[in-house]
Amino acid sequence: MLVQPIDARPRQAVWGLGFRPFFLGGTLFALVALLLWAGVLAGVLAPSPPGGMLAWHRHEMLYGFAAAIVAGFLLTAVQNWSGIPGVSGRALQGVFLLWLLGRASWFLPLPGSVLVLVQGSFLPLVAFALARPIVQRRLRNNYPIIGLVLLIAACQWLTLAGWLRQDELWQRRGVFAGLWLVAAMMTMLGGRVIPFFTLRGLGHTSPTPARPWLDRACLLLSVAVPLAFATGAADTPHAGLGMLFAGLFALHATRLVLWHDRGLWRVPLLWSLHLAYAWMAAACLGMALWHAGVAVNLSLVTHALTIGAMTGLIVAMMARVSLGHTGRPLKVPNRVVGAFVLLQLAALARVVLTLFTPLGVSLSVLCWSLALLLFLWHYLPILLRPRVDGMPG
Repeated sequence: MLVQPIDARPRQAVWGLGFRPFFLGGTLFALVALLLWAGVLAGVLAPSPPGGMLAWHRHEMLYGFAAAIVAGFLLTAVQNWSGIPGVSGRALQGVFLLWLLGRASWFLPLPGSVLVLVQGSFLPLVAFALARPIVQRRLRNNYPIIGLVLLIAACQWLTLAGWLRQDELWQRRGVFAGLWLVAAMMTMLGGRVIPFFTLRGLGHTSPTPARPWLDRACLLLSVAVPLAFATGAADTPHAGLGMLFAGLFALHATRLVLWHDRGLWRVPLLWSLHLAYAWMAAACLGMALWHAGVAVNLSLVTHALTIGAMTGLIVAMMARVSLGHTGRPLKVPNRVVGAFVLLQLAALARVVLTLFTPLGVSLSVLCWSLALLLFLWHYLPILLRPRVDGMPG
């Protein structure tokens, strides 16, 4: 693998590779955004971004928080895939500054068109940074990742167009399509890394049998879902979409069974990944039931996807990737295990406890925030310091 010599890397470790600033910035932003949203729900805070706080909350947790972590992971992974040094130094600072400006733009006196331009430029820029090494090395297996990032960007533009037009329907379609596209990204990347990490984490030598038909079927159905949301086909219950979600649930469940090993429950860096993926299967089952006419609360299904699956997988992946790419042993202390547990409790409180008491929302925000705080407590110094093995990155 080709790497830059150490003296060609930026002096500040945080700008060595994309995972460092985006994992830190994305997690810190999510924590602040959660506390701000909790204050709004409790009636003690009343910020007034253009379009209202609900539009801000929906957009920022997806296109602010999740997009930052996706960018950090992909801008780091593409170096391993291609052997070409990843974005670092001033180029990385510029990309991160654009993301940060997007978060601040909601509360700056900017014309609407400027806000949309700032917000909507980040993901296309990330896609371009990914495309250069992937196309240069002709890594055709990774071409779909570029396409997924561009599709997520298109959904953000649909959301922002709805915001400009004050069109609630367009905003909802853009957000939900974007959410399920991120789920498609999780499906694709999870299919690569979860069985691999499980194999390595348990010390097995025999590789997991490849099942390309299962991976292709998962990706195909996962991409079909957001297209249904973007076009409005998923606005009302539809039997065909119910079958689509049921098929996707069956595929995800099959994957989980094939990946399972009893030993993984002794390794927090593994069971956190598997449980997060299980929440995605649960969200698909909930959508299948809703489209079949069962009285399922769509908000609960959405939060099964966003808290249990998306945030669960994000924190588990950040925990593992941050250790591996800083040359540290792949073990986490009790405080990080506590973060994994708290995220599971946050999802259960928002999806299950809320059925019985409105306190479920407050408990979910509390557990979610504490989980992010524990992650930052442990990983802040790791992400700010150079690799312990003296390697660049």
